[in-house]
Amino acid sequence: MNIIDPKLEEYLHRITPSHHEVLREMESLAEQREFPIVGPLVGRILYQYARLLYPSRILELGSGYGYSALWWALGSADNCKIDCTEGSADNIRLAQQFLSRAGVWQKIKYHQGDALEFLSQAPGEFDVIFMDIDKHQYPDGFRKAFSRLRKGGLFVTDNVLWSGRIVEPDPDRSTRAILEYNQLVYNTPGAFTVILPVRDGVGVTLKQ
Repeated sequence: MNIIDPKLEEYLHRITPSHHEVLREMESLAEQREFPIVGPLVGRILYQYARLLYPSRILELGSGYGYSALWWALGSADNCKIDCTEGSADNIRLAQQFLSRAGVWQKIKYHQGDALEFLSQAPGEFDVIFMDIDKHQYPDGFRKAFSRLRKGGLFVTDNVLWSGRIVEPDPDRSTRAILEYNQLVYNTPGAFTVILPVRDGVGVTLKQ
């Protein structure tokens, strides 16, 4: 199921100005490998939030080879530190190459291994937490991470509309987890949530 009409999505891509050369290369690689990235429509939202919030510390739960991290880095100040988590050493090497060429590697620190295990060990609070891990981990990820977000910070999550599978019968494990997550972020005290029907659905939760 398409979240928005393909003609509207094509229009949005058509009117979106060209962006950073390294981002375009990362998009081409994602297309070649059928690797999931948030894409430029969502990437521009991340950039805008970074410009609005002036975060000094961002955590990504699930980073791949750094596509979303690059959007955060381009939108944030020089003193911002971005912790990225990724299981694949190959993806981390790719991220270093791409983000170094983009001139933002000094903001980035990759942690190889399970994202939620890193979260349990990392000290302090974050201004922004971006979650794009395995979908069955979403409810547990929010429960563990929301307490680590500062008041006034944003918890941003990709794939919360899950290609429309959330409204289809007989949901599988990942779909059930996303359904649980969406209920959780709307009903947690101190969380004010909206879901943006862009690409595959972006959940944005403000910690009040």
